[in-house]
Amino acid sequence: MSHAQSSSHRPFAVVTGASSGIGFELAREFLQNGFDVLITAEDTGIEAAASRLRQVGSGRVEFIQADLALTEGVEALYARIQSAGRPIDAIALNAGVGVGGDFTRQTSLAEELRLIQLNVTSTVHLAKLVAKDMIRQKSGRILFTSSIASFLPSPFEAVYGASKAFVQSFSESLRNELKDVGITVTALMPGPTETNFFHRAGMDDTRVGRQEKDDPARVARQGFKALMAGREKVLAGSSKNKLFGLAGRFLPERVKAAMHRRMSEPDSVPHDA
Repeated sequence: MSHAQSSSHRPFAVVTGASSGIGFELAREFLQNGFDVLITAEDTGIEAAASRLRQVGSGRVEFIQADLALTEGVEALYARIQSAGRPIDAIALNAGVGVGGDFTRQTSLAEELRLIQLNVTSTVHLAKLVAKDMIRQKSGRILFTSSIASFLPSPFEAVYGASKAFVQSFSESLRNELKDVGITVTALMPGPTETNFFHRAGMDDTRVGRQEKDDPARVARQGFKALMAGREKVLAGSSKNKLFGLAGRFLPERVKAAMHRRMSEPDSVPHDA
């Protein structure tokens, strides 16, 4: 990055998983609210996303294509952050992936281990690096993209749901640890959102895959507002999602599991005789 960029007086935000969906819309929110942004994703679409975002406003948009499911991808992103020569004012740890299907009889172990690497391991890795820098500067905002799935059993998305339960717990724990040092931590908890997530997760033949979903721009706007307000978490999306989230606090786990199963069970799930 150029010296002109590193000397910018605009705040600086980093967004992962930003080539489309909620991540792209979060980057747009930062730009519309006076930030420069560095965006990243594993796919080649990140360059096109950067070009589109440069039409949003006067903020600088930089990108790096990096696979955060790999340790070297996280390190490459962090090296790029450091090369900016400026403090991070905010980071949205949004990169994540799902795997749908019957855990024992349908899904791929390799895909599920990669899910854990991306959703869990890279989140911890990048948070460790960035939070240390924020402590040194005594300021910063961290947004974790969690999920409504973080507080209910998730049949047919078993590993994904567990990964988001980890992210939610991690976010709330880190918030408490950092509460007195000028750093806020916020968990964004969307429900089903109109992104490429369900197709990539192999969930086109499920009820949730076929149903109308929340607008990612709306989810991102709610997440950004919660982040800037320093809130602990936000149930984002439709009123239906928020009501479901509130009801989930009181429902037995077996009831929540049955509800999720109705949404996520594939038409092709095998049934033993």
